[in-house]
Amino acid sequence: MPEARAFAPASVGNVGVGFDILGHVIEGVGDTVTVRRVDAAAAGESGVRIAAIRGTTVDLPREAASNTAGAALIAMRQALALPFGFEIEIDKGIPLGSGMGGSAASCVAALVAANALLDAPLAREALYPFALVGEAVASGGRHGDNLGPMLLGGLVLATAEHLVRIPVPTDWHSLLVHPDAVLETRRARAALQGEYALKEFVAQSANLALVLAGCHAGDAALVRAGLSDVLVEPRRAPLIAGFDAAKQAALEAGAMGASISGAGPSVFAWFETRETAQAAAGGVQAAFARAGFDSQAWVSRIDAPAARLLP
Repeated sequence: MPEARAFAPASVGNVGVGFDILGHVIEGVGDTVTVRRVDAAAAGESGVRIAAIRGTTVDLPREAASNTAGAALIAMRQALALPFGFEIEIDKGIPLGSGMGGSAASCVAALVAANALLDAPLAREALYPFALVGEAVASGGRHGDNLGPMLLGGLVLATAEHLVRIPVPTDWHSLLVHPDAVLETRRARAALQGEYALKEFVAQSANLALVLAGCHAGDAALVRAGLSDVLVEPRRAPLIAGFDAAKQAALEAGAMGASISGAGPSVFAWFETRETAQAAAGGVQAAFARAGFDSQAWVSRIDAPAARLLP
């Protein structure tokens, strides 16, 4: 094929207790990327050219090496020694600086589309190293908590070299609320500088283990016991106006747990049914409204689909 188009969904990075290594996708919102096979020389020195970026009022990098999607396809070309180049068009659907995996979505959508143009397409897991290169351009680090679930779907444990999809009961849903505010990933990471007590790491490890065990067993009680971020959330919450009230509203509505999505300012909460997640949305949005922010809300299966090719 000379051209392919792919959609990558938004995601909840960290899932509170799995900083940089755990994430899940969100249905209903994402980025779309169109990729074309072109003559390598015509695409410039890198062999990758970004022809258009739409859906944002912010000037995102048009130089391929400085763009998450472009950098990922450059890495793919080099690793596979491809004789052709790529041209990219990006349609943003995820708000920038939202904590919803926007940079990762453009990167993954570009890779899924480009992979369809290869003479011998790769398995999804084989795209992961290229995605890590793209994500590092945006965040400054090679972490896969957003990339993994976008590539495989559902809830994924993403280490430096492995992607492991974690089973989750089909009835469990996530509520994601995004206040109309921007929190840059680099600023959110700067808030994490400083000293940590060993007991904090022990508590966070225990909570992560409880959440993973609860997902495998379909045991909501274990997830309720563990879905509490004692390591990162206390340091980032002060950056998000209305966060404490929004989290409390979710918990009072029956959430198994709630925390910051990715670097923020979005907030996520897990529920045992779609109905309870939908019923909780109004209270969480009202909390942000009291802090002076309009917001958007999405309710999604936690075990939601991965990035996909579009007709």
